[in-house]
Amino acid sequence: MTDGVGGTGGATGANGEPEPSDSLKAFGEVVKVFRKRALLTQEQFAPMVGYSAPTVASIEQGRRFPPSAFVDRAEDVLDAFGVIRAAAKHLSRRPGLASWFRQWAQMEAEAVSLYTYECRLIPGLLQPEAYARASFADQLPPLCDEQIEAQLAARMERQRLLRDRPNTNYSFILEEHLFLRDTGGRAVTLELINHVLDLSQLRNIEIQVMPQVRQRHAGLHGPMQLLETPENKWFGYGEGQEHGHFMSDPKVVSTLQMRYARMRSQAHSLEYSVSLLQRMRGAA
Repeated sequence: MTDGVGGTGGATGANGEPEPSDSLKAFGEVVKVFRKRALLTQEQFAPMVGYSAPTVASIEQGRRFPPSAFVDRAEDVLDAFGVIRAAAKHLSRRPGLASWFRQWAQMEAEAVSLYTYECRLIPGLLQPEAYARASFADQLPPLCDEQIEAQLAARMERQRLLRDRPNTNYSFILEEHLFLRDTGGRAVTLELINHVLDLSQLRNIEIQVMPQVRQRHAGLHGPMQLLETPENKWFGYGEGQEHGHFMSDPKVVSTLQMRYARMRSQAHSLEYSVSLLQRMRGAA
């Protein structure tokens, strides 16, 4: 299943890689020039940055978005005078994003508020690497290793929003059973809880857990996301198995806002949610 809240999958080509863009090609050329300047082949350079030779080749050819870890390691290994990091800041391609998610992803990157309710799986913005990898491994049709790595890199890159935009208000309401499902196994669940607890300490992130047993629930229509633009306009987004639905009708968005506000009152408080996750961590 495409990870609805992660917004990945569906945008890659037949080989699991994004179509080349000018910014990706330019970045790849920069890396290649500095690699050759260091008298390194792709095979020699790959283990030095912790990636495979085919991955290095894909990045240099502009067919794959470089993960942030690759950018940092390449900069250090090649002693590139800050050029590689600078080039990475101008990449415009959002890798692994489904075509129907791209409009929302672009707005998400500029939002001043982002509200997310999820009942199916942990939202992509909150997923640690092991959890994300487990979700990709279970997708049907199955993904090859290169496709998984490409989508994983896209997700990790997107998560930088949480720390790179400290003035954006992020609110998440997560169903309690998402932490009880043990997606990927107990070790992955423990990493997940630790990761979510760490993020909950950031001033711009609020995480509430919806009790597993609740007689009244305003979120029975399914997952939702709400977003406020820098112009203080609100939009909504919902997602199914293989499609997304962007909502701009003020009446529809107002309905989603009412539901989300009610769910905030029905979920555990911020403090109790943290306490609950801490107890879950002990049990894990």
